[in-house]
Amino acid sequence: MKDEEEFHSSLFPTDYDIDLNEPSGAASRRNSTKRSIGDILVDAGVISEEDAQRVTLLQREQKIRFGEAAIQMGLISEGDIRYALSYQYQYNYLPRASGLHTNDELVAAYKPFSHEVDQLRAIRSQLKLRWFDDAKGREMLAVTGAGRAEGRSYLSANLAIVFAQMGERTLLIDTNMRAPRQHVLFQLQNQLGFSSLLAGRSDVASALQTVPFLTNLHVIPAGPIPPNPLELLNRANLSELFDWARKTYDIVLIDTSSLADGADALIVAAQAGAALAVARANETSIKAFTGLIADLKRSNINVVGSVMNNPPLIDVVPMTPVDPQHA
Repeated sequence: MKDEEEFHSSLFPTDYDIDLNEPSGAASRRNSTKRSIGDILVDAGVISEEDAQRVTLLQREQKIRFGEAAIQMGLISEGDIRYALSYQYQYNYLPRASGLHTNDELVAAYKPFSHEVDQLRAIRSQLKLRWFDDAKGREMLAVTGAGRAEGRSYLSANLAIVFAQMGERTLLIDTNMRAPRQHVLFQLQNQLGFSSLLAGRSDVASALQTVPFLTNLHVIPAGPIPPNPLELLNRANLSELFDWARKTYDIVLIDTSSLADGADALIVAAQAGAALAVARANETSIKAFTGLIADLKRSNINVVGSVMNNPPLIDVVPMTPVDPQHA
């Protein structure tokens, strides 16, 4: 984690009010590499403690591994074993059998070994090579698009997950104050969020939320939809929030509203310093996409690359550099 600095404002009312060194649930996960498969599956809700005790008895009687005994009893699947092993190797994801729920669009949380998540990891690698560089102060990236339903929220959320899975302390901010989605995808409370911070109605400690199954990911949802999003984005709280995020996290991903909804995305991307342009196959027109790139360039925003989502938002074309003359 980055060096911590003191902030004094409505966003940070006390000298130190956010303990990111010990996120929620970190105590139980601290020694995850040494914990047994049984303990991991119990904590994930895959099996009960009573079931684990029954499995242990069979394991000792037959002198087999815990996983073999649990499968023999019909309590778990091979996928559950793979989940526990991944957890031991600090590669966290969410097993379906746990009973925990997020939106099915979060493929990186549910299907980490699938083709679509391989594509997301390829994009992650490209972003690490092209943009994210702690030594150069590049920690923040806005995900932008020309219109709605192009997959900005899908891409932002899943990229945040795959960055967190590789051990990067990651923050996802939903700045879409017109049609927000991150609280829906992650099943989070949305009473306080980005709009509350800009309006001075909340501090960061209250708006910041953890994701239980991903130890390195925090989310600031959009918060209540305000009547004056553009006015809020021009307040000093935006710069202060982003400065804190840069100093605190390794990776900061920002979900924005579409350019069709107004200039919100340009303001946010300009503060972030860079943008990733998103289009959707058979949805985004060449004219709209070219206009998006031109607007970003006119605002002196570094366009790192572009990603095309293919319906139904499960096949992601690897990122390509953007040239507005040939878009």
